[in-house]
Amino acid sequence: MKYLIAGLGNIGPEYHETRHNIGFMVVDALAKAAGVQFNDGRYGFTTTLSIKGRQLILLKPSTYMNLSGNAVRYWLQKENVPLENLLVVVDDLALPFGTLRLKGKGSDAGHNGLKHIAATLGTQAYARLRFGIGNDFPRGGQIDYVLGHFNEDEQALLPQRIEAAGEIVKSFCLAGIDITMNQFNKK
Repeated sequence: MKYLIAGLGNIGPEYHETRHNIGFMVVDALAKAAGVQFNDGRYGFTTTLSIKGRQLILLKPSTYMNLSGNAVRYWLQKENVPLENLLVVVDDLALPFGTLRLKGKGSDAGHNGLKHIAATLGTQAYARLRFGIGNDFPRGGQIDYVLGHFNEDEQALLPQRIEAAGEIVKSFCLAGIDITMNQFNKK
């Protein structure tokens, strides 16, 4: 069985390890733990790893956040991955820092990456793992906040939260979305 795990972010050194790039950071951690390297391909950087007979195609779109749907659609079709085996890892301002929420479908909640994926795929019925980045910014400061770096306290907790997100990704592929939501969304 094949799964497409799309970690959203923006390419380029100026965006490296910013809050908006937490999706990249989660798939990077999965690749590093598996000892695999990303390859530059059409619409993004990909690598493949296997877990208990499941093939996980990790994707970091190179389209920039607002055009993420192009990369997701291309790799779903190229790898012949069914929509129910798509998981998008994305930052979420509405959740406190480090909070992880898996959902089988839902609105884009104002997130431009999710908005473009839904528009491109023609549905909002795809799984997404929302990684809380908090919303501790002054009025009008949202863009600087999401494109900014994690503070010292957050950086201390980040490795553990990224690892937890990786466990959710693996469980999604091995146990399915319902069991995974029941197990992890309570925490």
